[in-house]
Amino acid sequence: MRILVVEDDVQLAEMLMEALTDRQYVVDIAQDGEEAWDCIKVLEYDLVVLDITLPKLDGVSFCQRLRSPMVGRSPSPTSRHSLSRNITIPVLMLTARDTLGDKITGLDAGADDYMVKPFEMPELMARVRALLRRNSAATSSSDFGWGNLRLNSSTYEATYSDKPLHLTPKEFALLELMVSSGRRVLSRAGIIERIWSLDDPPSEETVKSHIKSLRYKLKDVGAADDFIETVHGLGYRLKQL
Repeated sequence: MRILVVEDDVQLAEMLMEALTDRQYVVDIAQDGEEAWDCIKVLEYDLVVLDITLPKLDGVSFCQRLRSPMVGRSPSPTSRHSLSRNITIPVLMLTARDTLGDKITGLDAGADDYMVKPFEMPELMARVRALLRRNSAATSSSDFGWGNLRLNSSTYEATYSDKPLHLTPKEFALLELMVSSGRRVLSRAGIIERIWSLDDPPSEETVKSHIKSLRYKLKDVGAADDFIETVHGLGYRLKQL
């Protein structure tokens, strides 16, 4: 899952990124509201952790823009996806403003939860999990698959014909992306964009290495050699059922 952290305090942003990546989330950092909006226009996120007091575009205005119905009807020409999906992204606001009026303003702007600084990291992580669960339940089941392959995005467990697949976090994320994409071809660059942080993108050779490892592990539990197909010059997709 991909999370956008919008925070102009560099030290706090780095702490949040470390805590979230330790829990296997892909994290991007934006230090002002306009930079965050640029991220929203080109990438799909599962959650936004949003400070209120931001340069260029404050958190309340960002949230109002995100929730605007016009976003879905007028996607940016630079977008690689429909912005309408982002209207429903859960937003967790972080702020030092702790009055009742401030909380009401944030929630009325479209935030799903509101947390006052300073906060304890375990509580923030619990709220992140709760918002992600709520969004997942509203959109689809956490258990899904492709033929004999089953994935559970809540427990990060994978099986093939009821045999366990022992995957690394990135291998699970890659297989989850391929299952959710069905027969759509995924380029190496597109895979990097979806499951690695913008701050630390790997080479395309890393994607090849992960695909090779997945094929080996799938074959080891009985899947066909071409369960993951190579579409030469384009990328990868799952074999037709």
